[in-house]
Amino acid sequence: MGHTSKTKPLWTLLAEFVLAVLVVIGVPVALHFPRATDKPLSAAELAQTRDFYARAYTGAAEDKPDPRQEIYVRVAELAAQEYKILEKVTEFVTRHQLGKGKILDVGAGRGQLQDLVGDYTGLDISSSARRFYHKPFVQGSATAMPFQDNTFDAAWSVWVLEHVPNPEQMLREMRRVVKNGGLLYLRPAWDCTPWAAQGLDVRSYADLDWRGKLVKASIPPRRVLIGFSKPPIRLLRYLWIRGSRTPSTLHYTKLEPNYEKFMEPDSDAVNSLDRHETALWFVSRGDECLNCGGAMSGVNDFEADSLVIRLKK
Repeated sequence: MGHTSKTKPLWTLLAEFVLAVLVVIGVPVALHFPRATDKPLSAAELAQTRDFYARAYTGAAEDKPDPRQEIYVRVAELAAQEYKILEKVTEFVTRHQLGKGKILDVGAGRGQLQDLVGDYTGLDISSSARRFYHKPFVQGSATAMPFQDNTFDAAWSVWVLEHVPNPEQMLREMRRVVKNGGLLYLRPAWDCTPWAAQGLDVRSYADLDWRGKLVKASIPPRRVLIGFSKPPIRLLRYLWIRGSRTPSTLHYTKLEPNYEKFMEPDSDAVNSLDRHETALWFVSRGDECLNCGGAMSGVNDFEADSLVIRLKK
């Protein structure tokens, strides 16, 4: 007898196609969905973070330089020049006429931006940063700022949020201390990678053991998967937040920082943040994103490197 094949019904083919699409999309989304939310920071974790940045700001003429920290400072300075941080924050000040406003710089480091406005206050967790200031400096945590509500006309923060173990609490504090109608300029390093702590983007294969070689070889396809997972994750988060009609909880990915050896930018990052997710956090509270654009409530601009938020409290 001859063998006869049966053609699958159209609905079966359609169901198999949908299932395949869900698998192709669902696996990267499941692997890269930002599950972390703020948890209380232990005293030991806070002390470790404070100690790292205190050592990072040593190295002035009266100090004995720490070679491990000098590279951190030098890389940060070169990155600031390459990404034109001074020019971009200056543009923010000029565009919004903040020259005479009362401004807070969160995570101010060595105070390179203190002369952009007249009424400036720098906040940093490290006491050793104080000597770099000729304008007001306050030692304190970005997650527990020692300021009254509605103190400032605007605040900015550059390359700080990714180093704060409780990033949502920092956003709450910035929102609290800036006046209604005031402005925030946020420029963290978005999408920090888990392999930066080991410096795998800059280290050669010869410098790695077999495990490190495998991880380094996996980086290109991992980048593709991460990029592929972003649009559906952003859509899911947008739909969830819009559907709940309540202020969102910031979701991010926790990272293990390297506080012992600085090998590449963001090797000391403790979290990986998505710009879209961060913008949604503000928009869900009624604030306005001034540099977002796009269809999804103005928060799907993939290319922008900053967020400019007008508070509507």
